[in-house]
Amino acid sequence: MIKRLWDWMGGRQGSSGKARRWLAEEAESTALWGTRVNALGRERSEYDREMVLEQALEAWRVNPLARRIVELTTQYVVGGGLRLECSDARGEVFLGEWWNHPLNRLEQRVYEWCDELTRAGELFLLVSTDRGGMSYVRAVPAGEIAAVQTSPNDVQQELAFVQRRGAGEEQVWKAYDALEDAPGEEGSLPPVMLHYAVNRPAGTVRGESDLAPLLRWLGRYSAWLEDRARLNRYRNTFLFTVRARFADEEERLARQQILAATPPTPGSILVTDESEEWGVLSPKLESHEAGEDGLALKKMIAAGAGVPLHFLAEPEGATRTTAEAAGGPTYRRFEQKQRFFCWMIADLAETVLARRGRLIGEPPGLMRVEVRGADLSARDNATLAQAAESMVHALEPLLERGLIEPQEALRLFYRFTGEVK
Repeated sequence: MIKRLWDWMGGRQGSSGKARRWLAEEAESTALWGTRVNALGRERSEYDREMVLEQALEAWRVNPLARRIVELTTQYVVGGGLRLECSDARGEVFLGEWWNHPLNRLEQRVYEWCDELTRAGELFLLVSTDRGGMSYVRAVPAGEIAAVQTSPNDVQQELAFVQRRGAGEEQVWKAYDALEDAPGEEGSLPPVMLHYAVNRPAGTVRGESDLAPLLRWLGRYSAWLEDRARLNRYRNTFLFTVRARFADEEERLARQQILAATPPTPGSILVTDESEEWGVLSPKLESHEAGEDGLALKKMIAAGAGVPLHFLAEPEGATRTTAEAAGGPTYRRFEQKQRFFCWMIADLAETVLARRGRLIGEPPGLMRVEVRGADLSARDNATLAQAAESMVHALEPLLERGLIEPQEALRLFYRFTGEVK
């Protein structure tokens, strides 16, 4: 049923057809972009999820604003690179080999993963481990995961993932379980899959795309911008009109043919007698307030993306101070996403270390990995440095007089420098 409905809506069109369908004029029948088809359940229906994933990917491909929003997230979350630190020296050496392995090259693929996590709202990583303990990671598109099998009494305990194959075939990947992950008879570990999701409502399994609430507004802004481009083109279009008294229709047609054969060029001088009166016809398109409409649409997109307008090439007449103040909530949002992404990479690295340990006989759970990302804003560093200097001068006399304990002074120092200790 779902397949027939998708075919009826044009699901078999090419990429250009998808772009035209996504950018089509909005009507009552197409006003469900980014909304739920089944509003009774907390989890999106299968068809609705597939449609949102398809539209989010197509928006990223054809809409500059959608691509910029995804790029902004990746540039702030992973842009400066990631640094892995392991509690064990041998484990850190192995992580460096795993990170830079020719079949992994995670230094480059983490950018793709962050893009996919923003577009799809979830990331499915397939981990394969050879007999030597080296693991290889591949990202599986979220649109290919037909179902996530979970424990009957807990949706957070994922058991297996069903991946669609060609010609109606399906592949079931077992979810990683530290207690059950053990070498088989051949001495190798079976492939396992890890699932990471963002924007996930409580009680649900699948994540939500960052672009999902923006799809309808991105479509409206694209349609508005295309209409403006057409109007501007029409505004510069004009026709010459010639009024004269002609003896009959044949004389009028003959004069029209002469003018059509040699029309006046811009900047030329036209000399006529009093029997002809020349004029120009041009469209009168009154659309002086259309800029406010476009700005309102762009504000809606910026609000949904969690970025100020100047991040989307729209200064809006704001001063530099106002723009810097507007960046505060945006940096907090990117910081939250960076923490999740760093935790995700650390969890993946610990999984890789644990699988290697099982193959070489090391006790599991002894190595802990911490992933650090780059600072989001250099201006924040300057502000924190000034705060640290001020706190040192303020706490030093208190410590000398014994008015404050060293531990309390250290706590206040870390607190006012934005660090958690």
